[in-house]
Amino acid sequence: MIQKNDFVVYGCNGVCTVGDIGPLEIPGVPKERVYYTLIPYYTKDSQIFVPADSTKAVLRPVISRDEFLKLMDEIPSMDVLWVDEEKQRDFIYKETLRKSSCFGLLQIMKTVERRRQERTAKGKKMTATDEKYAHLAEKNLFEEGAIALGVAPAQVKEQVRARLLHAMETQPVEIS
Repeated sequence: MIQKNDFVVYGCNGVCTVGDIGPLEIPGVPKERVYYTLIPYYTKDSQIFVPADSTKAVLRPVISRDEFLKLMDEIPSMDVLWVDEEKQRDFIYKETLRKSSCFGLLQIMKTVERRRQERTAKGKKMTATDEKYAHLAEKNLFEEGAIALGVAPAQVKEQVRARLLHAMETQPVEIS
């Protein structure tokens, strides 16, 4: 059960704190409907109002320290989200990001790193789709990992990137 002051992850918005739970004092909004007032943790000058009874909103507690560390250990065996068709890959990335699981965010990162290696080996640049979703996945994962581990996002970035690159070194790229 989500409570006031909890850390939660709200879809693509990343880590938020629950500022309030209750009806909104906004004209035109039904007084009987309960909302979570979310405050993005790394962008404190905004608020997000999410109906507590929403079935569409992906709202979950922040991953625990132990779960995050276990997830880091899974990076070498984690599958990539390989899709050759650009539009289909965009859809897969978007859906994975929307679900906002740390596992999925790492899959995006691992997929993009694999594609970066392959494209670089062929003398090609990264696609805008890969760059965009890698950035969003990294931002959300590093920020959530920072809360879970009690460190700065930059420290999480260093740890995750090191593990990800090590995993990629042990899994050579196949150039077709």
